[in-house]
Amino acid sequence: MELETFRALRTPAGSRLLAACEGYREADAVRLATRLRKDHPADLVAAALTQASLRQQAAAKFGADAALLFFTREGLEQATTRAVAEHRTRRLNGAVVDLCCGLGGDLLALARAGLQATGVDRDPLTVELARANLEVLGLAATVEQAEVESYDRSPYDVAIADPARRGARGRIFDPAAYSPPWSFVLALLESDACVKTAPIIPHRLVPEGVEAEWVSERGEVKEAALWSGRFVSARRRATVLASGASLTDADDPGGADVLPPSGYLYEPDGAVVRAGLVTAVAPLVGGALLHAEIAYLTSQELVATPFATAYEITDVLRYDERQLRKLFKDRKVGRLTIKKRGLDVDPADVRKRLVAKGPNEATLVLTRTPESTVALLCESRLRPLPHSPRPSS
Repeated sequence: MELETFRALRTPAGSRLLAACEGYREADAVRLATRLRKDHPADLVAAALTQASLRQQAAAKFGADAALLFFTREGLEQATTRAVAEHRTRRLNGAVVDLCCGLGGDLLALARAGLQATGVDRDPLTVELARANLEVLGLAATVEQAEVESYDRSPYDVAIADPARRGARGRIFDPAAYSPPWSFVLALLESDACVKTAPIIPHRLVPEGVEAEWVSERGEVKEAALWSGRFVSARRRATVLASGASLTDADDPGGADVLPPSGYLYEPDGAVVRAGLVTAVAPLVGGALLHAEIAYLTSQELVATPFATAYEITDVLRYDERQLRKLFKDRKVGRLTIKKRGLDVDPADVRKRLVAKGPNEATLVLTRTPESTVALLCESRLRPLPHSPRPSS
């Protein structure tokens, strides 16, 4: 979207056009566009339809606010979800500068919390989008257009940054290719700061004296946030939203027993796995590892924890597809969820070979023990159970 097109959307006529597109369905796009072009320029109609579509997609990240906010496709993909931004804000204090602020996901949370906040981005369109998003929600923060590398951070108590992790070819997984570059991130982390990175960041890249916090929301790992200076209270942290519960390396005994599967299977949350804190969950559930190098736990107890999902194990079998196919046929299993760790198999292909016809459903977990490859049949999936959160410090 061009800057002038966005400004046209902000006029009274543009607002009426956006209202006409609200809640439209993709199947009706051509018919709606044809009707709207009778009274509006084609490029403005296209922008309004795109905006309406992005707002629908953004509801998963921003809730009801999405219906009022403005987006670009790339900006929405990288935008911090409201829950994650609010979690980060709870750890912050003082005057905050948000470098690479994008559409303002973090700025909105900072402003809602009453913090003095300034967003900085070098793209003129992104700056206007962020300003508009603050305005439509009635929130107060400043947004400036500038190069973040040369921006004067001295008036602020803390800096947060969200380097761009997308390029012309899609997602960027190598931190060395971030924009601004990794060298800028390292310099920023020499002061009081928080830098958002991809969840797959290798532990070896986390600088000494910096805390890495992996954050998940509804079971999906959203980011690894690097905290420095006065915000450091651990080396590694896993935080699970919406509960806000967290584990750190101080909670990790450093190992766990390895036992055969029985009773319940615990699948640790992705943030726990990324943070390398699977063995910190073992004592919480009275459990043991199935394999020293695989992130599954087993226990005879069903224990309330937000850090793992529990499955009741009904059958422990050798991974033999002929035997499994017969079993699912006998039990009339027509819907099969397959989970796997430690095996190089494609669950979709395995499902095609095993699933039978029938009304029943099951969960099949394929993994390894020190002795063999096993198939664990689980009759029910038990959600992560509620637990009083440990405040992040």
